[in-house]
Amino acid sequence: MIAALIAQWRIQNPVKRAKATLWAAGFGLFWAAVQGLAIVRAGPRIFETFLTGDVISAGQPGMGLGAAVCIISLLFALTVSMSQTGKGRGDAFVVSTIGLIIALVGVFVFFPVMHILVRAFEVQDGYSLTSFFPRFFSSDIWGLRCLTSGQSCGVAINSLFLAVLTGLGTTLLGLSFALIFTRTDFRAKKLLRILTVIPIITPPFVIGLALILLFGRNGTVTDLFAGLFGMEKTRWLYGFWGVYFAQLLSFTPIAFLVLIGVVQGVSPSMEEASQTLDADRWQTFRYVSLPLMRPGLANAFLLGFIESLADFGNPLVLGGGYSVLSTDIYFAIVGAVADPAKAAILAIALLTLTLSAFLLQRLWLGKKSYATITGKADSGQNAALSPIVRGVCYATALPWAALTALVYSMIIFGSFVKLWGYDHSFTFSHYIRAFGIDFTTGRLSGVAWDSYFTTLTISSIAAPLTALVGLSTAYLLVRQKFAGKDLFEFSTMLSFAIPGTVIGVSYIMAFNFPPIELTGTSIILIIVFVFRNMPVGVRGGIAAMSQLDKSLDEASITLGANSFTTVRRVILPLMGPAILAALTYSFVRAITSVSAVIFLVSAKHNMATSFIVGRVENGEFGLAIAYSAVLIVTMLAVILLLQLLIGSRRLRRNDRVQTAA
Repeated sequence: MIAALIAQWRIQNPVKRAKATLWAAGFGLFWAAVQGLAIVRAGPRIFETFLTGDVISAGQPGMGLGAAVCIISLLFALTVSMSQTGKGRGDAFVVSTIGLIIALVGVFVFFPVMHILVRAFEVQDGYSLTSFFPRFFSSDIWGLRCLTSGQSCGVAINSLFLAVLTGLGTTLLGLSFALIFTRTDFRAKKLLRILTVIPIITPPFVIGLALILLFGRNGTVTDLFAGLFGMEKTRWLYGFWGVYFAQLLSFTPIAFLVLIGVVQGVSPSMEEASQTLDADRWQTFRYVSLPLMRPGLANAFLLGFIESLADFGNPLVLGGGYSVLSTDIYFAIVGAVADPAKAAILAIALLTLTLSAFLLQRLWLGKKSYATITGKADSGQNAALSPIVRGVCYATALPWAALTALVYSMIIFGSFVKLWGYDHSFTFSHYIRAFGIDFTTGRLSGVAWDSYFTTLTISSIAAPLTALVGLSTAYLLVRQKFAGKDLFEFSTMLSFAIPGTVIGVSYIMAFNFPPIELTGTSIILIIVFVFRNMPVGVRGGIAAMSQLDKSLDEASITLGANSFTTVRRVILPLMGPAILAALTYSFVRAITSVSAVIFLVSAKHNMATSFIVGRVENGEFGLAIAYSAVLIVTMLAVILLLQLLIGSRRLRRNDRVQTAA
């Protein structure tokens, strides 16, 4: 830092000054990394055989706030100097943002993940590359036995089959809901909006538990159908169809949140032009509207696909004999015989599937332009849906919404009865035990208050940070050109593709010793939420920005604004749906995540999901469901507040839809 300051003060030539600062800042970062990784009190010691002496043996404590400020200052000195040498078209804001996000993803995604992936090459007496391949390509992972016999397929094939169907199902359902909201005059849109969002605000295990009590062998619906039609009671819910059913319920809202902004963004002028050229409403939808929705459809499918691959709660509750990668990784880590090497190999198989889906998605989108928001006057009206499309949307979305309402009404019902499924006597006892208040002393006597406030605090901090990092990344990917962009884009999806269990364990392994000691603090929980949920902000932002014409940026820059002002005054006001989606999803996921959190919570910072899992393990289902119901109401209130604060995006003077004939 001193060398960089001297260079700024002493060197007059601006190019030489920038290069000198660049070298000084780069060396400072390199030295900080070597010092942090080489001299530690515990954990892996890089260059251990080369460095000796009392200082090395004694090690050093973890880096603190001062080191963080110094490293961030060096990073910005480096990126600003790079922009002064002409990199990134000389735009310091763009280069600094790229540098900051690469550094954050490197430290909080790649660094911990590498700690666990290196275990894939571990053998009894060290590490071996040759022993990795036979284990990775084994029939237990990639076997296709189910196609030729009655045996089950490999666990990766099971996960792939489930993820493809889940991605397709959630995208189609999300599109149906988005079309009903934007292209029809359906009267109960507000109620439908609540029903489309409510599944993502449900704590884990609750949907699975509700489905078992409704559709299980002795469930309410099963008993009803057996009594009315004499249908045989079966265990169909435990296996592929049960997990698929639960995942559709859980992940359709994500597809909807991504797609509604995209459907709104389709220009009415193009649809009017199509109809002027004598196309009917079906042809306009098929050949104009639908192709312009491609980025949204591709991103919604990718999110549904990856969510399904990484889903842990639903396969654990409903999987039965249907094995998938996420649960097998969990059991490889915490099972009776812990096998971290097997968990690492399965995690690599999971990453292989994610990378393949990512590449196929990019291939499908190609390099076509999908811009429809140009900044020009656009006062037309969107084409109404053809009767067939409208009928299909109603026929798929409305029964689904009714089913969602049934499931959640049963959850609320379960929180007010003594023992759901056995004793349906009305009681408030679960709520009183969880959230009781001693009015004589004014103290909060409920057992859940502590974890409730901790969860709200951490989620409130993590949500805006997640949206900021995710949308900044989307801006760089859509609007800027730089070397290694494809690799950068994939790296941002990495944390989303890896199951929370693996992320939790890798964070423990990476941040339990110097140079970065974070375990047991609330900071590690905020960081894991930010980088686990960031990809949703990235994908939603990419989908929304793909529709914004670059002439908007160019016009702003021509009028003298820099990149930062253009983002603040032009891009952000048009990104309302994407901002709302990123904030909503990150806040909700911070409250409902369990797989990563369960390894990172401490006595001082206990989270709601960890508390609920503990109650479920103790058989206190009523308390767990009552707590879940309170969380659902809390999240619903926050989502409505966010919608009120952010408002709706105004793309044109009036949002008009053609009246259906």
